[in-house]
Amino acid sequence: MDVTRRGFIEVTGGLVLGFAVPLKLRPYLAEAATAAPVALNAFLRIAPDDTVTILVNHSEMGQGVWTGLTMLIAEELEADWSKIRVEHAPAAPAYYAGGEQSQGTGGSGSIIGEVDRLRQVGATAREMLIAAAAKRWQADPAELRAENGFVVRGRERLSFGKLAADAAKLEPPKTVVLKDAARWKIIGKPTKRLDTPEKITGRAQFGIDVHFPGLLTAVVLRAPTLGETVKKWNADQALKVPGVRKVVQVPTGLAVVADHFWAAQTGREALEAEWEPGPGADFDSDEYLAKLRSLSNGPGATVAQSGDVAKALAGAARRVEARYEVPYLAHACMEPLNATVKIDQGKCEIWTGTQGQTRDQKAAAKLLGLDVDKVTLHTAFLGGGFGRRFARGADYVAEAVQVAKEAGAPVKTVWTREDDMRGGNYRPMFVHRIEAGLDKTGRPVAWRHTVAGTPIARSGTDEQAVEGIVDSPYLKVIPATLVTLHSPQAPVTVQWWRSVGHSHTAFAMESFIDEIAHAGGHDPVELRRQLFQEHPRHARVLEAVAERAGWGKPQPAGRGRGVAVHGSFDSFIAQVAEVSVEKDKIRVHRVVCAVDCGLAVHPSGVIQQMQSAILFGLSAAHYGAIHIKKGKVQEGNFDDYRIARIADAPKVDVVIVASKDKIGGAGEPGVPPIAPAIANAVFNATGKRLRALPFMPA
Repeated sequence: MDVTRRGFIEVTGGLVLGFAVPLKLRPYLAEAATAAPVALNAFLRIAPDDTVTILVNHSEMGQGVWTGLTMLIAEELEADWSKIRVEHAPAAPAYYAGGEQSQGTGGSGSIIGEVDRLRQVGATAREMLIAAAAKRWQADPAELRAENGFVVRGRERLSFGKLAADAAKLEPPKTVVLKDAARWKIIGKPTKRLDTPEKITGRAQFGIDVHFPGLLTAVVLRAPTLGETVKKWNADQALKVPGVRKVVQVPTGLAVVADHFWAAQTGREALEAEWEPGPGADFDSDEYLAKLRSLSNGPGATVAQSGDVAKALAGAARRVEARYEVPYLAHACMEPLNATVKIDQGKCEIWTGTQGQTRDQKAAAKLLGLDVDKVTLHTAFLGGGFGRRFARGADYVAEAVQVAKEAGAPVKTVWTREDDMRGGNYRPMFVHRIEAGLDKTGRPVAWRHTVAGTPIARSGTDEQAVEGIVDSPYLKVIPATLVTLHSPQAPVTVQWWRSVGHSHTAFAMESFIDEIAHAGGHDPVELRRQLFQEHPRHARVLEAVAERAGWGKPQPAGRGRGVAVHGSFDSFIAQVAEVSVEKDKIRVHRVVCAVDCGLAVHPSGVIQQMQSAILFGLSAAHYGAIHIKKGKVQEGNFDDYRIARIADAPKVDVVIVASKDKIGGAGEPGVPPIAPAIANAVFNATGKRLRALPFMPA
């Protein structure tokens, strides 16, 4: 189907502006003409009532992209911020991110990948509106300007809503001039989040909120131990439960389909099944940890090397050795996994909170034998993602598609908290063994580092296992270094977890550099200061955090301070934790965090992300661990997989370091430094080194 520009504008009643949209995507415009909101192939539209709706192509899961990305467009558009509205964009090629052939949200890359494109989108719309006004007034466009939702000439004003239809008839300019930073009114200014009113009032629709007439609900009985498959089953008792419609087998287990969740859950409890043991039936996480420890005692595959480490260690004035350990971790999202699927007349519609729109869309198309453009994916708000909702194979969405296909009806497939905790994907367990040689002044001259853990990468070197090590500023100034990696396979599904490899490499690196500082008689800040001389962004956040935290000044009685500095996702973070320890209970009283993320588009959002990342990392540092015995995951909910609570929350003081350097992310970089900062503070308070996470296991 084709559609004329004029016909499209007449139906939509305003300006819909896309960016670099090829002609082959005109079918999406045709769907937009029938008022299907998810099909709008554009980043912004302007209505006759002057409201400006921004279609955000990244998922809003609490990190603030609805606001940050919208600020980029609104700034260049010269929009009235009070007239701004936001929607999640549909899954479509026009919304592929940053030159990638996919649409998704991860790696703290939303602002990084869109800052240039979305500013150009806003500027292009601005110039089209000015051109439309100039044509109406028979004036030179150079004499006009856009301001707060209007195009202005002297005392004359035309609102964007009145100009939108005319502007949409014009060809977009090939080039636009972006505003100078000195003229910014929105970018870089503290701004209230646009998703907050939706969530406070309950208007926000999360994936689990989706409902429409005829929708059924399903839960899946999954294997009780790793890798098991269904051997035989009996649904007689399950089908006797009021509300249960049917039981169907899918690759992940047995789905109980019912009128509502309680019936599905009750039916699942009544379902009888026998399971065929799989390769993980005898897996034990403690035994696997022992294996990783053993592997760490010898070199693995070389991933980075400089100088002669053996010679440098042999000639060192002093040697320091330590081993650090981190467990499997669950993502523990507040909203359990879910996806709603409707398959009808050769088309499929999906409603879900997802970090991987394109991945889910393509997976559904493949399972159903459909062309990708026959699968419509509606992105809902996400009640937490942390990498779990960017799963390989689109696991929970693919499962929902299979359930709906077998059920022959629209179905919302819901994972309970226990389903995800016991049958989901985990941050890998890792062991780090590090040896360093110090010279007579206490500075490191040799560093040998062995890492052992299950790889996330399916082939080749697992680069994520050593990120934060091979690119560490410490290793760049130490003459002799060697980093090796063991990547033993295990029957546990592993996946990226908020800050990915940095979540464990920073713990090892920043704990060990602290040990080196004390062994060599250096103040931990002073040694880092020396090692950061050629790394100004690390140095700037270190100086900022030391000053704000009062490093070197007297501390309250019974308390200790610890520092950690780490760069990830193109941002640089320094944190100082102030702690006390009583009867082996660690209390974090205050955390000072300095962040250099280049341009802070949404500074209040950056502060919020640092605060949330610190609490997220504190949960893992204090309590987080998944244990597996005889193939069964032991934890199941927040009663035995504890997260930080209000009583655990420290005062968090965030300093944004002014920077004109490369822009970085904010969603993940605040996580890695908190665990080592706490560990170093505990040593400062008690003289005891903590080298294994979590610090306070249940």
